[in-house]
Amino acid sequence: MSNVRLSSLSISELAPLLEHKKISPLEVVDDVLNRIQESNPQLNAYVYVQPEMVRKQARQAESEIRRGYYRGPLHGVPISLKDNFFTFGVPTRAGSKILGDFIPNEDATVAKRLLRAGAVLTGKTNLSEFAYGAETNNPHFGRTLNPWDTQRISGGSSGGSAAAVAALMCAASIGTDTGGSIRIPSALCGIVGLKPTYGRVSCHGVVPLSSTLDHVGPMARTVLDTAIVLSAIAGYDRLDQFSARKQVPDYLAEAKQKRKRLRLGVPQEYFFNDLHPEISDAIKLAFDTFEKVGATLEEVSLPHITEAMQRSDALLHAEATSYHQSAGYFPTRAADYAPDVRERLEAGARVLATDYLSALRVRDEARRDFERALEDVDAILAPTVPIPAPQLLDETVEVNSHRETVRTALVRLNRPANLAGLPAITLPCGLTRGRLPIGLQIIGRQFEESAILRIAYTYERATEWHLLHPGEL
Repeated sequence: MSNVRLSSLSISELAPLLEHKKISPLEVVDDVLNRIQESNPQLNAYVYVQPEMVRKQARQAESEIRRGYYRGPLHGVPISLKDNFFTFGVPTRAGSKILGDFIPNEDATVAKRLLRAGAVLTGKTNLSEFAYGAETNNPHFGRTLNPWDTQRISGGSSGGSAAAVAALMCAASIGTDTGGSIRIPSALCGIVGLKPTYGRVSCHGVVPLSSTLDHVGPMARTVLDTAIVLSAIAGYDRLDQFSARKQVPDYLAEAKQKRKRLRLGVPQEYFFNDLHPEISDAIKLAFDTFEKVGATLEEVSLPHITEAMQRSDALLHAEATSYHQSAGYFPTRAADYAPDVRERLEAGARVLATDYLSALRVRDEARRDFERALEDVDAILAPTVPIPAPQLLDETVEVNSHRETVRTALVRLNRPANLAGLPAITLPCGLTRGRLPIGLQIIGRQFEESAILRIAYTYERATEWHLLHPGEL
């Protein structure tokens, strides 16, 4: 292994080496900490790293493995957490000034499950303030840059997590997704990101944004790594009122299973409007790849998606403002918020009950659209984001003579899966001529993460996009 930096290996590659004591967790962690030291000053992916604490966890993992107590494929593997997850004795600030001094007295359920699996938690990653944004341009902790081009955004709100994974500063990360906040930065940074079914992964101990839209999920460099992490963090949690009592399968084994002929849906409405030409071309090539491996592509209809998206801000704004009011942060500390977050909280205070109820009604119609479409196909294919990563100072983008804000462009193909509560995964499917990653999105039936992982792995095995990374910085 002398010619390979351990930080560049996937979880699937690291796990057998760690299990059979060919490498030690401390060696892996030391290389990851070196990566952080080399790259984080430029990228600003991490906002908190305590090297001695990380090494202590690695030494514990090393001792356990040496004594024959091997916990599984995450034992000794370095994983980061978005800084809106509670971590015992370690600051959890959610990218805010308001929580600047907050040190939790417990771990989030997901953090507990990772520690139980033997993972080494490397640190806390940067995010949009209170996860309420799509760019990770944080006024209190700085902007996270895209490892592929540091003049471009990493996406958000889990931008620090995506940049850390892409730049080899951890093997995987855990993010949150309310309107695309796992999938957007994963697509822009060229990694895999999975938003599970609503209720599949506990949100207990996560600073909330929107109670009916929030999801927790894994971000990694390959589909199989994503499956490994999901297996560790999924499952019922009595501390989360929305947690689902559903059995958790072995996602890694199920992702590898061969399946008879795939039937994949291509939406007639909404998802293919106003795409950057290079995004459109890459998605068409991805469709061709699926057909070459034997899949059948069929058109499906989602007639209520446009209206649901038009009304969806009422849900997000009202629920976000409700949390910040109940926590005593808003409007009491309004001056401590970034201007864009404060404006959205103010907008939430103006949402009428009739508007909120109307948005719920249309969301139910959109959910039924997905259910009907998925009766006839195994999953639905779509672009993840309609544009390549924007320049740092871009406020708007224009595609096909249609101009919109960067935030609107990044969110519009992602929030439908949040509204429907359905599992959705993004994985790399190409690069622009300027070497910027392009993401393919796969949306599946409720609690059928195994199916979209299997479909994603089918595509990943037929291509080499997942093998590319931005390289040394």
